[in-house]
Amino acid sequence: MAVYRLCVTTGSYLKAGTLDNIYATLVGTCGESPKQKLDRVGRDFASGSVQKYKVRCAAELGEILLLRLSKERFAFFCKDPWYCSRITVTAPDGTVVCFPSYQWIEGYCTVELRPGTAKTICQDSLPLLLDHRKRELQARQECYRWKIYAPGFPRMVDVSSFQEMESDKKFALTKTVPCADQDDNSGNRYLPGFPMKIDLPSLLYMEPNIRYSATKTASLIFNALPTSLGMKIRGLLDRRGSWKKLDDLRNIFWCRKTFTTEYVTEHWCEDSFFAYQYLNGVNPVMLHCLSSLPSKLPVTNDMVASLLGPGTCLQTELERGNIFLADYWILAEAPVHCINDRQQYVAAPLCLLWLNPQGVLLPLAIQLSQTPGPESPIFLPTDCELDWLLAKTWVRNSEFLVHENNTHFLCTHLLCEAFSMATLRQLPLCHPIYKLLLPHTRYTLQVNTIARATLLNPEGLVDKVTSIGRRGLIYLMSTGLAHFTYKDFCLPDSLRARGVLNIPNYHYRDDGLKIWAAIERFVSEIVSYYYPNDASVQQDSELQAWVGEIFAQAFLSRENSGFPSRLCTPGELVKYLTAIIFNCSAQHAAVNSGQHDFGAWMPNAPSSMRQPPPQTKGNTTMKSYLDTLPEVNTTCNNLLLFWLVSQEPKDQRPLGTYPDEHFTEDAPRQSIAAFQNCLAQISRDIRERNQSLALPYAYLDPPLIENSVSI
Repeated sequence: MAVYRLCVTTGSYLKAGTLDNIYATLVGTCGESPKQKLDRVGRDFASGSVQKYKVRCAAELGEILLLRLSKERFAFFCKDPWYCSRITVTAPDGTVVCFPSYQWIEGYCTVELRPGTAKTICQDSLPLLLDHRKRELQARQECYRWKIYAPGFPRMVDVSSFQEMESDKKFALTKTVPCADQDDNSGNRYLPGFPMKIDLPSLLYMEPNIRYSATKTASLIFNALPTSLGMKIRGLLDRRGSWKKLDDLRNIFWCRKTFTTEYVTEHWCEDSFFAYQYLNGVNPVMLHCLSSLPSKLPVTNDMVASLLGPGTCLQTELERGNIFLADYWILAEAPVHCINDRQQYVAAPLCLLWLNPQGVLLPLAIQLSQTPGPESPIFLPTDCELDWLLAKTWVRNSEFLVHENNTHFLCTHLLCEAFSMATLRQLPLCHPIYKLLLPHTRYTLQVNTIARATLLNPEGLVDKVTSIGRRGLIYLMSTGLAHFTYKDFCLPDSLRARGVLNIPNYHYRDDGLKIWAAIERFVSEIVSYYYPNDASVQQDSELQAWVGEIFAQAFLSRENSGFPSRLCTPGELVKYLTAIIFNCSAQHAAVNSGQHDFGAWMPNAPSSMRQPPPQTKGNTTMKSYLDTLPEVNTTCNNLLLFWLVSQEPKDQRPLGTYPDEHFTEDAPRQSIAAFQNCLAQISRDIRERNQSLALPYAYLDPPLIENSVSI
């Protein structure tokens, strides 16, 4: 008689325990054990419990290859889910094998787990294990299906497949995705007074392992509820018409102020702060260094001579690399929209900036269209104050549109959804790259499904607050993706291509490069452990299928994008994985977390404009300025969303935090520890630097960066 000892850990999350019967079967190279019920005196599988059981066999099973768990009905109780964290098996000879699970098991089904040792398909030779990999991926591909949202968009998850899966759960292979405590998803939840219905989870049939946890759901609701109710009570969400004076805007978030929102309110109209936001605001990716002026922006030296001062000229500053351009060409043909039954307007400005001898970036000139001429004057800081302020506000509106639609939603949310989908569909649980990327996909499918169901749907919030509406959003994102390249995706390459490596006080760049380097070192250690040479990369058919699916589904097989459709060396794999992890974590934090800080003062980030761009100078008054800004209800609806998405709900997992131990070997665990130590040092450096800054930059402080796109 051979006795195997099992130690079963149930997650400590809300409703993680189960009353259902759990059976275990061990499958080894020399046979398999009888199916045995795991049963002790008292309650089994309570939330947070760690319980030990024995499985008896007639003879030893050899090397343990699989652990089969069967969940079956207990008496007349309703079926309840079980969150199985991990199971360790101790063989008769003392060998200990760990089986990571970290997944919800719903209904009555069978789940097969492999030992925690990561293996590529090239390292598996047994037909049993090769068949297991194949069946696991087939089950995932049936569950997670691609869907076209709009032409030119990255493909997205088809949530209707989850509804079909709900009625067919007789047998389930491992479908682990990042998760935590889950609620029972008994129905829709709507926030009173909120400008849209919030369906959490967005659809009733979201697959259990990608749903928001109960903690995160509750936190999301309670973040929004007080503010939305306050606005509703004061009638702001329903009030049409212009703001009477700028000071009235101070009262919108009277109880939701931060140091940064107050700083923005005081400094928003200053030229230096306007330019500062190109470096350290929520869209710090727009500037390009110029060696010559484009013909579509005919700025002359005479226009800016008084600003540049004696001893230099525009041509000299161009040659020194001190002239930069923010070009909003993508808005030139964007469709416009109506809000509150009124036509809205869009500009496609060109904003010229100068890095002065003191290292301060300043705006030099603004043209509000892509076509120069008498009806498209070039606005200058020497113009009358309100003309110049209106021109800068038009640029800030363009910043809002490009940032929200492309920099933020397209390049982080939608692309990271495609990475998550391909990972789930093409890499089995035991694959080292699956284990590496798993924490960086947590909740991404859920949050994007919510966004599509509430923000991007017809008559959703995008239609209610933006001058381009949903139709313009689709245009911007499809156009943006058509021009997005692998160079844009990789931070060091992007900074080099834009010529912004030497601008002082570019904290986004400095912090981002440190985090990129830390991720790169970590990924390099993982890759070198599992992929010792070029052949190991080239012969991994699962890895190549993963890369190929991302190329086809995220980048629509566009060869000129520069994104790889196949990887040939460990170095190529390291760069690709580094870019994915960085964009799923740090880049999203950089472009998401400051939205309330920089947008709470509405004139700094207007979502729409109600008058056409000015075609002459000298006509702007404070009344015409206020009549150009969004109406009261449009402002409040948008600012409420800013507040909500800037407050990361509870149940956070900061960058480098991996409580689910999917890697069980010593080498990757040591690499994780080194990565965490490196991030801790980066955090100390950032906080020390911030003590001397008038406006601290903390969006890339590692403890404040979420592992994944989850809000």
